[in-house]
Amino acid sequence: MKSKLPKVLHPLAGRPMLSQLLATLDSLGSEKQIVVVSPENRDAISKERPELELAVQHTPLGTGHAVMAAQESLASFKGDVLVLFGDSPLVSIETLKAMLAARRSSANPAVVAMGFRPENTEQYARLILNDEGDLVRIVEHNDATDLERETDLCNSGFMAIDGAALGALLGGIGTNNSKGEYYLTEIVEIANRVGRACAVVEANEIEAYGINSRDQLAEAEALIQHRLRHMAMSVGVTLLDPDSVYFSHDTVLGQDVTIQPHVYFGPGVTIGDNVTINAFSHLEGCQIAADACVGPFARLRPEAEIGEGTRIGNFVEIKKAIIEDGAKVNHLSYIGDARVGEGANIGAGTITCNYDGFLKSFTDIGKGAFIGSNSALVAPVKVGDGAIVGAGSTVTREVASDALAVERSTQEERKGWAVNFRKRKAAEKAARNRS
Repeated sequence: MKSKLPKVLHPLAGRPMLSQLLATLDSLGSEKQIVVVSPENRDAISKERPELELAVQHTPLGTGHAVMAAQESLASFKGDVLVLFGDSPLVSIETLKAMLAARRSSANPAVVAMGFRPENTEQYARLILNDEGDLVRIVEHNDATDLERETDLCNSGFMAIDGAALGALLGGIGTNNSKGEYYLTEIVEIANRVGRACAVVEANEIEAYGINSRDQLAEAEALIQHRLRHMAMSVGVTLLDPDSVYFSHDTVLGQDVTIQPHVYFGPGVTIGDNVTINAFSHLEGCQIAADACVGPFARLRPEAEIGEGTRIGNFVEIKKAIIEDGAKVNHLSYIGDARVGEGANIGAGTITCNYDGFLKSFTDIGKGAFIGSNSALVAPVKVGDGAIVGAGSTVTREVASDALAVERSTQEERKGWAVNFRKRKAAEKAARNRS
């Protein structure tokens, strides 16, 4: 990845790819999860997910050796063990359930491998089946015979293993190979030698997708976004240009939501019914109630709560603020650390001055208040219900309910001054040109 960040912590759809995989396991109801890490990545992964149980593989000696690193944590475990890869996070819960169902079937296979059929098989090990369809061997492409290479059923590396037999299977793995490593794939032949069958569950190629570069990370992001867009449309969301909209893994969308092109959803966004998100808007960590309209070119930052029937217009930024039902913030405004009361109107160019260089302070704008254009509300400050703030005002003190607050210099007018100014400047310009 050419990065100081561990590969499995690079994000997909707003969360680390490792978390993407673990969330699938959470849905599966796994009893425990053990993440095998290298010593150099242990601290970063522990910081990101402190609740995880980590097993350290001090020397990278192959996939079998990685599973051996977790043996101490599995010493008394007799259930089914799923072996998955943190850099292959696109496997579906349906496929994992199918692998477990096969493991628990009457055939009682010791190992169930996840297979897939890629267009190009050259980089993958093959799953070799007998005439009854049982898995008898996993062979690397370079080690396979010409006949074995003809099969297009390839190994993903994912396995469901009988936990009661895991220790014995791992104990039979050797290092008699060109790399001197412990290959987990050997356990299939070991199981067959002791009379235990092995099986295969097929998945689509996307589920086996591994991420080893920035290019592949981008391709995986595209695959996830494709899933998320179609999930959104399947529950009644209109995407005018699906390929230009980016969702996070936890985006929640109501019915009859319309999303225009080039909208970005960061983590933690919930959208109510009948909401319109106009083009080029950026949303993160915010809640939007029903019938609201946002954008275009709006930015909603964390802890923005947008009420029912509100209007958040172009080039408006909302941060840690409550915009109550029916309020309007339509043009070129910043509202941060604030409450905008029900039905209030915020004029173009208004800002809440919430930061003094040291502390954030709160601005409270009452129900039905009207804030004139190009106003600055210097927090902490309160504008009462129904109050009006005249355009161009800088408000530093509380404004009572239903009052008018105006803070600006007295306008002066000098009749004919502009005519004399133009004549004087024209003469100056002519004189300069002559010289």
